[in-house]
Amino acid sequence: MADRKRGGRSADADQVEDRKPQSDEAHSAFTPPLGVPLPPPPEDDHPTSEFAVPEGIAPESGTEPEGSAFTLPPGTVAPTAPQAVVYPAFTPPHGIPRVSLTKEAPWQDRMRTMLRMPVGERPAPERAEKQDEPGPPVPRVLDLTLRIGELLLAGGEGAEDVEAAMFGVAHAYGLDRCEPTVTFTLLTVSYQPSLVDDPVTANRTVRRRGTDYTRLSAVFRLVHDITSRGLTLEEAYGRLAEIRRNRHPYPGWALTAASGLLAGAASMLVGGGLLVFVAAAVGAMCGDRLAWLASGRGLPEFYQFVAAAMPPAAMGVALSASHAHVQASAVITGGLFALIPGRALVSGVQDGLTGYYITAAARLLEVGYLIAGIVCGVLIVLYGGVHIGGGTLNPEAALERQERPVLQIIAAMLLVFAFAVLLQQERHTVWAATLNGGVAWVIYAALADTAKLDPVPATAIAAGLVGLFGQLLSRYRYASALPYVTAAIGPLLPGSATYFALLNFAKNEMNAGISSLTKAAALALAIAIGVNLGSEAARLFIKVPGGAGTRRAAKRTRGF
Repeated sequence: MADRKRGGRSADADQVEDRKPQSDEAHSAFTPPLGVPLPPPPEDDHPTSEFAVPEGIAPESGTEPEGSAFTLPPGTVAPTAPQAVVYPAFTPPHGIPRVSLTKEAPWQDRMRTMLRMPVGERPAPERAEKQDEPGPPVPRVLDLTLRIGELLLAGGEGAEDVEAAMFGVAHAYGLDRCEPTVTFTLLTVSYQPSLVDDPVTANRTVRRRGTDYTRLSAVFRLVHDITSRGLTLEEAYGRLAEIRRNRHPYPGWALTAASGLLAGAASMLVGGGLLVFVAAAVGAMCGDRLAWLASGRGLPEFYQFVAAAMPPAAMGVALSASHAHVQASAVITGGLFALIPGRALVSGVQDGLTGYYITAAARLLEVGYLIAGIVCGVLIVLYGGVHIGGGTLNPEAALERQERPVLQIIAAMLLVFAFAVLLQQERHTVWAATLNGGVAWVIYAALADTAKLDPVPATAIAAGLVGLFGQLLSRYRYASALPYVTAAIGPLLPGSATYFALLNFAKNEMNAGISSLTKAAALALAIAIGVNLGSEAARLFIKVPGGAGTRRAAKRTRGF
């Protein structure tokens, strides 16, 4: 009976087994049919790989099997909560390469290197807080970061350097997962403690921009002290408040006199004499006072440039109408040198070359509006001078210049000196910029006048040397390169080509005017590209921190 029951249960079990759906293995073409014995198992259960090291060859030193991003490292205790520990999304087989950001390197290089790295591979903050002391409050650090970025952006610094400074400040106070973003008028910084925490974001709008390179240099020194010497948060705030309270280093009358000196020196570069120097200086000083008056009334910057461009043009037209033997075109050209926005042009092209296209487009659009203001101011006067004065202005007059190398070198250095004063530079940087500008003019004159090279490549080469020397000087002093570069490109600005274009437009000679305007644009781009190329060449002489040039070939394809 028991056997029958067991047999019945066995038969029932077999029937149930027959009703079960067959597995995928039963349907496989590689499964032996019923009744055929299975083949013996292989000696090695593990499949081989074409990447496995052959027998008899020793593996490389330090090689370890590639682990998973979800596997805890050896010796690590599993946390109670999974969100307590954050692991990178990708771990290379040999581990994340160590990044050595030495304090001896300029902070611009250190921070720029970290900005170009993925967030998960950036090294830990260099400033380690004590266990019993909490770190600085995040909102206060972000506020300090934005205030420093605001001063740099308002002073005309490039977008990449502003981002590097903001990241350096945040990183120095322990905010490693920080992402700054800079556009033409908006600064944003976001900090996320971990992948599961909500980010903290703050922004600031730059509504007013001014030229004060003394304040810009002070901010650079503050960032250097924060990133290299470990200033506390309150000390940094105190230094920042002191920088904002400082007045401009030069009074208003000195700036007006510098504007006149710049225009007079520029007129001598294009062949003017003593009387032309005086006339150009007087016209430029009158234009500077008109621009100050328009600024005090709250007029936009466009109308300020219109007002500043009219007195030099009127002075040149008056001298031409008096039939005096004076090179009137040189007077107007000298006044244009003081108005061309070379600083904004260089910054705009630099932002475009470094990948900040939105900021570059906005800066170049600003340059276009300012040049349009100069065009309007000069054309208003030239139309009256050409139609009322009988067309006595000669576009070719400014080209008849004598070879006066010593006088022109002195005039070029005076122009750079006056330009540096207008930019509110520190006194010790004025002399370095003056010497840099004098060397640039010697190189340009040797290439354009002596070697008969085309003015565009000659300008690019001279501007490249300006950027090279300026970058080296700034790195030696851990400061911004703008005080050593912006004033030094003054003698290279396309004042003559701009004047010829405007005068041809006033005479309804459109073809000649467009040709001169195209030449002026080519010279301006040659200056900006040359300065940027010289700055990049200067970085080759200093070792890039972090070994950025030794990354593995596999990592070069990942976008950083």
